[in-house]
Amino acid sequence: MPAEISFTIEAFSSFWKIIFPYLLVLKAIIFQFWWTVVPFYLFGKLKFVYGLYISNKWFGDKTRKPVVLEIRIPQDIIRPLRAMENVFTSIWGSYDPPKDWRAEHFEGKRLLGATFEIAGIDGVPHIYVRIPSSNRKLIESSIYAQYPEVEIVEVPDYTKQVPADVPNQDWDLWGTDFQLIKSDVYPIKTYEQFFEEKPEVSKEEKRIDPLASLFEVISRMSKGEQLWIQIFAQPRGPKETTLFDRARKEVDKLVKRAEKPEKRTLLADFFYLLIHGEIPKEEKKEETVLPPEMKLTSGERDIVTAIERKKSKNCFLCFIKYVYIAERKVFFGGAKGFGVSFFAQFATQNLNNMKPWGMTTTKIQSPDIFTARRLYLRKRDLIKYYRTRCPAFDPFSVEGATYFLSTEELATLWHFPGAAVPTTALKRVEMKKGAPPSTLPVE
Repeated sequence: MPAEISFTIEAFSSFWKIIFPYLLVLKAIIFQFWWTVVPFYLFGKLKFVYGLYISNKWFGDKTRKPVVLEIRIPQDIIRPLRAMENVFTSIWGSYDPPKDWRAEHFEGKRLLGATFEIAGIDGVPHIYVRIPSSNRKLIESSIYAQYPEVEIVEVPDYTKQVPADVPNQDWDLWGTDFQLIKSDVYPIKTYEQFFEEKPEVSKEEKRIDPLASLFEVISRMSKGEQLWIQIFAQPRGPKETTLFDRARKEVDKLVKRAEKPEKRTLLADFFYLLIHGEIPKEEKKEETVLPPEMKLTSGERDIVTAIERKKSKNCFLCFIKYVYIAERKVFFGGAKGFGVSFFAQFATQNLNNMKPWGMTTTKIQSPDIFTARRLYLRKRDLIKYYRTRCPAFDPFSVEGATYFLSTEELATLWHFPGAAVPTTALKRVEMKKGAPPSTLPVE
């Protein structure tokens, strides 16, 4: 045997004899204390489950019992969409976070949200809002302040009008959640971009309502077909969201604004000197006459302006669901395109867009195993979460299920259609109502 190989074997043998007792100790420690790692691994999941339990108890109070309100609009509503943005701004006033950790983790207090919904039932469009009873007066007053001519009535939950075990032999459905393609710091197309500025036409003719196509599709549905759209919105402040910080960082990145240099400590300088043999030098910044903002193209400047505009408004934590549900004898497979085409109106190539979320879309891509069973369970989960107005989680919260939308974006997605919407199926109030005169005798 060569001397080099013999020396290597002896060295490895000596090393093994030295390290072997330590390996035995490590093995004993692992066998004795492996269970101490489990609580750290399960902490996040157990915290999530406990949060659901304690918050469900808090929401179970009768003062927070959810109610469904239907909004019936008049024939000639011509209020600008900015009025609906003012409604959402007023609703944001319900923002009331837990005061401390005791209220959150022991009382179960959570921020209250609302769902703003559009439903087409047997060819008739309806506009709903589902809210906790404690916020009913706030939301009703917010709507009446901007739209005094509408009627708001409490109605049964329309989702309970279909069987609870859908899909079954008589009913089927197709649905999905919608997600943003880019980061939520980029806004979608908003109502100000749905206008044609032509001075030779009247104000109402300038208005291009994004709801027109949706209501026209609903009006062409037959009996037994239903189309549901749900937008959940929960007010959030700067303490509960990183949107504002992320938007600021994104703007700095787009304008190529120089980042502030990190402060070095004496200890870091010492180790740098010990390793490299010299004191670290500060990087020299390029001296430019023009600020970075002046070097942007017109398109880049529009993007920065849109992000800054969204950052300046109140925001809500949101998720959006779409469901087409119908009796099997009238079920139309192409209805999956109705929701996609509706939300495609709010897309811009340079900002943001919405698309179906593959994790909840009721389709299992082949080849796969247990395709039929998994598709059935996905449909059951979708309608269950729609009825309970919950975000998708499987079984824990999933990144991307929720995102932040501003009051301007919400007003674009959900508002009261004006006379420009060319559908006769929408139930409208036939007469105007007004407050009684102050001189009217009461006795």
